[in-house]
Order: sequence, then C-alpha cells, then structure tokens
Amino acid sequence: MSEQAQTTKPETDSMFKPEITFDDFAKVDLRVAKILEAVPHPDADRLVKLQVDDGSGKPRQICAGIREYYEPASLVGKSIVIVANLAPRNIRGEESRGMLIAASDAEKGSDERAVVVMTPMSEIGPGSVVS
Repeated sequence: MSEQAQTTKPETDSMFKPEITFDDFAKVDLRVAKILEAVPHPDADRLVKLQVDDGSGKPRQICAGIREYYEPASLVGKSIVIVANLAPRNIRGEESRGMLIAASDAEKGSDERAVVVMTPMSEIGPGSVVS
C-alpha cells in the first residue's frame, strides 16, 4: 500500500459530528409540518415560537432560534421539516415539542452566518414522513 493511501481521514472530518449507527439514525422521526402561527418568543430575543400542524390533529409548539434570520410573520403557511420525536424541553418558560431542521454555513456566533429552514421542494401534507 502506498504512503498516500495510508493517510488518515481528511482534516474536514473534524467538522462532522461523531459517526452513528443506522439504528441510531432510524430512531429520529422526521416529519413535514405546516407553520400555523409564528411569534417572537416573549423571553428570548433569538427565538421564534411556532405553532405547527404535524398531521396529528393537535397543534404542536416548537421554539426555534431563527429570529435573527426570519421575520416570524413570513413563516406562516410554510411547510418545514421537524424532528417529531424529540423529548419536550422547556425553553425560557415555553415548552418546545420538537425541533425544526435548518442548514447553516457557519458556527453559531459567526458574524457572516446564514441560516436556511429546510422545506419540501413540492407540496406534501403535514405529518408526511421524511426519509
């Protein structure tokens, strides 16, 4: 084997989280949800409080750190991807029952950071499974 072929993993691996098994990933329940309401979180400048239709017939509240990047009113009616089986968490006095999926091109706190909420490319109903 050549010396070049024996090289360890590329330096870019340090930007990724530790590897997980397929079984671990299969535990994550990704679903499409439609934003019914979006308002600034009353006690956090960076958060938006969302009410979403997740297909269950009962609105779900999610708090998301996207206020710096999105005007809350512009989110209403949009379809997004959420983690539906994340344990509920109290965030600054508001219960968040899931997490929206967004992409970012830089670490939190970076001055030049862009954040983009993940949305389906075509219309599909709330509660649809993302796989």
